[in-house]
Amino acid sequence: MKYRFFLLLLLSSLAFSQEIYVDPLLGKDLNTGSKTAPYQSLKRAVTAANSLTGSGAIRIKLFPGLYTLSDKVSINPVRIMTDTTRYFIEAVYLPNTESWTPDQMPIIQSTSSNNSKTQFNHATGLLIATNHVTIQGLKFLGNANPNVQYYYPITKEDSSLEDLHISQCYFIGAKESAPIQGGVWAHGPKNTIANCIFYECRNAVLFFNNVAGFTIKNSIVYGAYESAFWFGPDDVKFTFVNNIIIRNSNFLVGPENLVYSSYFSNSIISENEAFVGYWSRSDQKVVAIKKPNIKLRNIEKLEKSKIIENNAVLFGRQHLHIPSDKVKAGIIIEN
Repeated sequence: MKYRFFLLLLLSSLAFSQEIYVDPLLGKDLNTGSKTAPYQSLKRAVTAANSLTGSGAIRIKLFPGLYTLSDKVSINPVRIMTDTTRYFIEAVYLPNTESWTPDQMPIIQSTSSNNSKTQFNHATGLLIATNHVTIQGLKFLGNANPNVQYYYPITKEDSSLEDLHISQCYFIGAKESAPIQGGVWAHGPKNTIANCIFYECRNAVLFFNNVAGFTIKNSIVYGAYESAFWFGPDDVKFTFVNNIIIRNSNFLVGPENLVYSSYFSNSIISENEAFVGYWSRSDQKVVAIKKPNIKLRNIEKLEKSKIIENNAVLFGRQHLHIPSDKVKAGIIIEN
């Protein structure tokens, strides 16, 4: 009876959510990964999380600081994740409290060389290789390695994998020093981008193969110098609502004969150099589609937008937000 009791106790404990903590300033990779003895590197934390057996959610919680990636980090757990027991990579301090400020965000920056040959040589930061992953409250910077032409902070290569949720994250590119080719490049269904800000990335979001049911909401794309979005050839159902898309080279790039039946709705799409185009291999550039086959509903334009950039020593809560009375978008949505 005692053996059976302890066995049941062990099995029930394996189903609990397991938390792994990381602190780049105070942690050590020889630690246990607890809150009081955190790891130092994200790579070490992901290696530990990927090896966990049993069931239940996995949470990697990052204290503020700079996390430098010298190679891609693959999210590929032994544990089977579900929509209720997810794999989280998140900030310890999430942007949901009045005391939160952007300086509390963990910063992810890659210095790696090309580390993927999928479709073409490029570098990726986090490679999502499982279902049901949530990434929230992080700031992604570009890749400063001069030998890297294309860098993607978050990718999901396998089009059979579903349910990647990215929320309350910054993606900040610097095209002359640490560029971001695309903030999120993901295949597979049910991907969600919510309350994110993409600032001066070459492209913000690229959803291509088998991406039915994706959602982009309450997000800001500013200064994309190729396109805010690239979508694949299939006319899938998606949700696009409450976004602010301003001062980009293009709003959307898709196939030359694109047909998208879902609505782009309740958003501000304004001050972009061009609207919808396709990639011309012969011209090696985006070519405008004169009459794009897309549906718009309640789309607003601004005469002149104002983005809240940093003019002080510390970033304010509304850093890189674009105030609007009509569309609520950004990391923090103030009442």
